[in-house]
Amino acid sequence: QEQLVESGGGFVQPGGYLRLSCTASEFTFNTYVMGWYRQAPGKDREMVAIIRPPNDLTMYGDSVKGRFVVSREDAEHAIYLQMNNLKSEDTAVYYCYANGMWGKGTQVTVSA
Repeated sequence: QEQLVESGGGFVQPGGYLRLSCTASEFTFNTYVMGWYRQAPGKDREMVAIIRPPNDLTMYGDSVKGRFVVSREDAEHAIYLQMNNLKSEDTAVYYCYANGMWGKGTQVTVSA
């Protein structure tokens, strides 16, 4: 059974940056919208960014526009989330999503 594999979470101070990655099968990568969602303690899961093949059309949640960038890498069958100017409210578990599948999640903690 296919799995989405995430990496890149961690601890960073406010104003810092992190880059998340998610790898999928070639079929999933080339066929479906892939994206990043996040869930903070006590809150609902929310969309962070999605990217649509084949033209790499993107969409972002309002709270991350101008700070986060989602991209695709064909050779790696991967999507990335570059997170800049991180804020404490970005602290959450970040999940990769594609075609009804969820990754296990990676923790991002932003704190002084």
